[in-house]
Amino acid sequence: MKILVNGAAKLSDVPGLDVVTPDVQVEFAPDEIHLAQGLPDAEILLGWDFRGRELSRQWQHAHRLKWIHWCGAGVDAVLFDELIQSEVILTNAQGLFDRAMAEYVLGYMLMVTKHFIESWEFQKDRHWQYRLTPMLSGQHAVIVGVGSIGREIATLLKAVGVQVTGVGRRARRGDPVFERIDAPSDILQAVSEADWVIGVLPATPSTENVFNQSVFDAMAPTARFVNVGRGSAVDESALIGALENGEIAGAMLDVFRQEPLPASDPLWQAPHLVISPHISGDYTGSHRDIVRQFMDNLTNYRSGAELFNVVDKQLGFVPTKR
Repeated sequence: MKILVNGAAKLSDVPGLDVVTPDVQVEFAPDEIHLAQGLPDAEILLGWDFRGRELSRQWQHAHRLKWIHWCGAGVDAVLFDELIQSEVILTNAQGLFDRAMAEYVLGYMLMVTKHFIESWEFQKDRHWQYRLTPMLSGQHAVIVGVGSIGREIATLLKAVGVQVTGVGRRARRGDPVFERIDAPSDILQAVSEADWVIGVLPATPSTENVFNQSVFDAMAPTARFVNVGRGSAVDESALIGALENGEIAGAMLDVFRQEPLPASDPLWQAPHLVISPHISGDYTGSHRDIVRQFMDNLTNYRSGAELFNVVDKQLGFVPTKR
């Protein structure tokens, strides 16, 4: 059995993979040339670089491939037509990033609510400025995307007293985490009631520009927008306009249509916008945990047991069972 690791050059790049048993051959493909050379006899592909799109161009060499494990929650980089139509199983790293992303979102919300940026600015000027700050408890967050990441964000926000509703693929009541879940057709009404709108959507054709001018128009001028899903879900020009015109109070983006975000991009100059470089889900030790998760699934694969985190290739994500 051969595992081809795409996006890594050597064993030390993938911490924890050294425990693979001797009967398993591990080969590395740090670039597209090595990918083409290594694919013909590879049974398993470990996609270490979740942004990598080389596989679609070398798919004709994947003669023996049976399973791809993608080391990210989003799998849009690898969902090309030939793979979707094939019998190759695709799994991802769902579940590993949930808590880190929830803490990240909560951190931004606390920073804004408790005026930490203002405190820092006053400190630099050695200015003692007493003031009152709002309570986060009692505010209302709408989470658009109610998969495992959205649910973890909701759980953490509820723990600090935030009212949490969601927007999912279908409307439903009686969810153990969300007060209610609205359908996509009701998103404008949902966001109009929110202090915070949080995007956790995958990159699929149905999520393109979900957060558009209509959504920002529907939000209250005191509301803020957060996106930790995928950049393709946001009309970035509409967001810049909403910030510049005071249609919403502020935003935080961790994901973008183009990454890295070019220095010339107008988002850098948008008012009341916090930008971070796609790091909300990463944490100290996360790479080793990613490999550990793959190894657990490899044990299932070798024993013939059912794999977990199997992506529905038509939907573009791992469906929730709720």
